[in-house]
Amino acid sequence: MANGEEMATIADVARAAGVSRSTVSYALSGKRAVSPDTLSRVRRAVRDLGYTPHAGAQALALARTGVIGLMLPVDHADAAPAVTRYVAPISAAARRLGYDLLLVTDIDGPSALRRVTESGRVDGLVLLDVTQDDPRLPALRAAERPAVLIGLPRDVEGLDVVDLDFRVAAEMVVDHLAALGHRRVTLVTPAREVFARGAGHAWRFRSSCLARARTRGLRLYPHFAAARQADTGHVLDAVLRTHPDATALVLHDDRSVAALPAVLHERAMRVPGDLSVVGLHRGGGDGPPPYTAVDASPLELGGLAVRRLVSRMTAAPDAEPVGVTLLRPHLTDRASTA
Repeated sequence: MANGEEMATIADVARAAGVSRSTVSYALSGKRAVSPDTLSRVRRAVRDLGYTPHAGAQALALARTGVIGLMLPVDHADAAPAVTRYVAPISAAARRLGYDLLLVTDIDGPSALRRVTESGRVDGLVLLDVTQDDPRLPALRAAERPAVLIGLPRDVEGLDVVDLDFRVAAEMVVDHLAALGHRRVTLVTPAREVFARGAGHAWRFRSSCLARARTRGLRLYPHFAAARQADTGHVLDAVLRTHPDATALVLHDDRSVAALPAVLHERAMRVPGDLSVVGLHRGGGDGPPPYTAVDASPLELGGLAVRRLVSRMTAAPDAEPVGVTLLRPHLTDRASTA
């Protein structure tokens, strides 16, 4: 008992175990894996306090809707085309495993997350376009629903995360050019605004490119892409004029990939004869990039996220521990480097 003759509550158990209420719920229901140490502390607190879950609440917590929520914010133009590439693979993977998909596109992500979890409309969530300090995470940690993130936040404690290994992707791109003998390379990253809102993929790829270039003895000239699509060609032209000594161009901006052929045509430059081009393709265009590139792997990541989530929702005995899984990227050579 806690507080004299009063029945112990889940909040009492959480305080005694030094964890959140949602962690106590996960430990008791098995809906999400917790560490052996945490599980031991929760069980000890339950035993010491004489806590008994309310049967009605327990039944509600274990109710199944057969629906997975997919949180896809659409409040900024730069991410929408690329992020939507994940919707079809996630939907297909969910259907294969017997689940429907509820698409949640609210701009107010934390409010939307609380609404769909507290109303019991979904069994679990997949979060897309996760930023480094994503505002949805506090609400997610308080929600009694498992979730998987596609995108790496700064604080991953207690979270299931799947993402492309952007550090390795950057190293592949730089190593590819270094092996071909390039020593001066221009890098076009996403626009400043993308970095300002905390897009982890942009920070990780840029910093890893710069670090790898130093290691391999390359001189790398970093530039931001245009904030507006209408200015993309002008910015690319200015970048090429600024560094006439660069023999290769690395692109991490899908709009720049689409605009580059016209810019090169105006400058009478040939690929790869005059300029080698390689990039990281997020998938904002209508088809594959015309250049050698590392792809962001939406098919693999979407399927992996759903499988991981379902293993949590069903408390599968072979479920992997909660943590971060980074997929190793693959570089596809489309003969745009020499």
